[in-house]
Amino acid sequence: MELVFQNLDLFLFLFLLALGFSIGRILELRHYRSIRQREQSLADILAFTNRFPPNPVDRHDVRLVSGAVVISSDYFKQFVAGLRNLVGGRFRGYETLLDRARREAILRMKEDAKRAGYSMIVNVKIENTSISGGRAGTMPSFELLAYGTAIRPARSA
Repeated sequence: MELVFQNLDLFLFLFLLALGFSIGRILELRHYRSIRQREQSLADILAFTNRFPPNPVDRHDVRLVSGAVVISSDYFKQFVAGLRNLVGGRFRGYETLLDRARREAILRMKEDAKRAGYSMIVNVKIENTSISGGRAGTMPSFELLAYGTAIRPARSA
């Protein structure tokens, strides 16, 4: 018991680190579940990086659609990334963060198209911007923006 009191700071740090990892993992899995469900429900909205639709039609209505998401790392991912900087290698924690952000931005873009009654998006682009700017002492955070041209056949007059 005396060992615990002598190293209370270390045990508290390890406990909070494990707690942060566990809660972050649970929230990440919950978000992935939500993403998969929404991807299935929006599977009928086709998205292409091509500049023109696969089957061009003579007349069609077009509209710019977009979806944006701002993401930030958590202290656990930042701690592990700091350790990873010492030995090098992939930042898997950041990779999942970026994957979730990319998929979320595309889903929001598809939801925008669906609300307006469009069923296809062409010329899809994804842009990102650093918000924290890499300043020391700040959490890495950035915005992902997915945008494209939504298309639907023009209604006959």
